[in-house]
Amino acid sequence: MPSSSSPSRTSWDETGKRSKRVWIWTTNKQVMTAAVERGWNTFVFPPHHRQLAQEWSYDVGFLNRTGLFCSVKDKIFRDIVFYELVLMLVKEESCVKLSAVNGEVLDEQNKRVATIFDVSNPEELEGLRPEDEQAENIVVNLLDWQVIPAENIIAAFQRSQKTVFAISNNTSEAQVFLEALEHGLDGIVMKIEDVEAVLELKAYFDRRKEESNLLSLTKATVTHIQVAGMGDRVCVDLCSLMKPGEGLLVGSFARGLFLVHSECLESNYIASRPFRVNAGPVHAYVAVPGNRTSYLSELKSGKEVIVVDQQGHQRIAIVGRVKIESRPLILVEAKIESDNQTISILLQNAETVALVCPPQGNTPTKTAIPVTSLKVGDEILLRIQGGARHTGIEIQEFIVEK
Repeated sequence: MPSSSSPSRTSWDETGKRSKRVWIWTTNKQVMTAAVERGWNTFVFPPHHRQLAQEWSYDVGFLNRTGLFCSVKDKIFRDIVFYELVLMLVKEESCVKLSAVNGEVLDEQNKRVATIFDVSNPEELEGLRPEDEQAENIVVNLLDWQVIPAENIIAAFQRSQKTVFAISNNTSEAQVFLEALEHGLDGIVMKIEDVEAVLELKAYFDRRKEESNLLSLTKATVTHIQVAGMGDRVCVDLCSLMKPGEGLLVGSFARGLFLVHSECLESNYIASRPFRVNAGPVHAYVAVPGNRTSYLSELKSGKEVIVVDQQGHQRIAIVGRVKIESRPLILVEAKIESDNQTISILLQNAETVALVCPPQGNTPTKTAIPVTSLKVGDEILLRIQGGARHTGIEIQEFIVEK
């Protein structure tokens, strides 16, 4: 979750890492309202708004009480009136009001809380000396925005004790700043006038938070194995490499997904392909971000899936390619101790296709079992969840799957 603390306070997320912080630079009332509703309470305003707000703030209550607010014609004045009204309404949210003035960000007591650096070329970026600045926060404004400068900023400030922000005009830019060179910057200043950007940013942070949560995986026992004939199976090739113990959650029934191992393990039959999961037939469900599922047949380049390991750690990966080919299939059925329901999956009947085993302490002796070696009584991992799905979203309704 993005940090909503004061501009000079460091906060930490659930994983012990420094939280990514967000300031909203706007004069749009809908953007302000949407940001507050989603947990962001630090706003940056242009200097003329600050000055006029101070001059006219004594009239805000009068205008609101008399209904004259709606008759005010001057746009700047109307913005100022609303600015004060919104901040009055969200006072209990500890809203932080900042102003951008002459390359600095000031708080309500005119104390400098950040220095803004405009950067338009590599020489200006290399010339930054953040440690010479007294302000705790540094805001970098890339006038000629590109991806490489974002990485250069990370490299330049990696040993700095400052909290480093970058100004972003949309969520795509913000994501690059927050993820560049894996660690990303400490925060972003979203300079926006569109509510949609707030919604997109919140969805992005929700996905980040989801990755930090452990998924609950359940041990299940294989009860039946059967060769099932030919079918169209899906190989999912990711833009990320997977390690031993990692794979995708796939299943014939939404109520239970099997952890299907990647092809990262060495084999006598074929070269290791640590980017691939031979996931199953086109009809099967696969776990995707947002606690949703998708059909394997719906995956394509650019889509996102959830990669999970034996302990339930999850991360988001991008699909680079999907291959659908006709191959011989095998049916695997399993049950868990607390439930008599049978959960099944169909997979390609091949030595390189495997199901992940439960960990044995911190150092599992066996990572996965190839389906060609699977026996009744073997233990594998399942993700148990609600059974009913509509367009991939879990819903509460009666359903029978068999």
